[in-house]
Amino acid sequence: MTPTNLFTERELDRIIEMAWEDRTPFEAIEFQFKVSEKEVIKLMRSNLKESSFKRWRKRVNSGVSTKHLKKRSTEITRFKSSRQKAISGNKISKR
Repeated sequence: MTPTNLFTERELDRIIEMAWEDRTPFEAIEFQFKVSEKEVIKLMRSNLKESSFKRWRKRVNSGVSTKHLKKRSTEITRFKSSRQKAISGNKISKR
C-alpha cells in the first residue's frame, strides 16, 4: 500500500487529476509516480468524498477503455490530450 503521506500535496493532486482524466491510462500514472492501479484506487478512495469516489469508479469500470493501455485503440499513441498543450496555469488559453 502506498500511503498518502509519501507524496507532496502537488504530486497527490496530479495523481488524482491523472486518474480523473479518461485519456490518461493507469500505466502512465505508474510510470510517472510508481503507483499501481490498486494503489491509485486506494489513494482516490482516501482523498475523495465517497460520492465522488463512487462516481469515478463507476466511470472507470463502465468501459472507459482508454484507462488501460491493453484496451486502448491503437490509434491513441500519447498519454495526454491534444488540447492539453493549450492549458497553462490551470486556465485554458483563448484560441
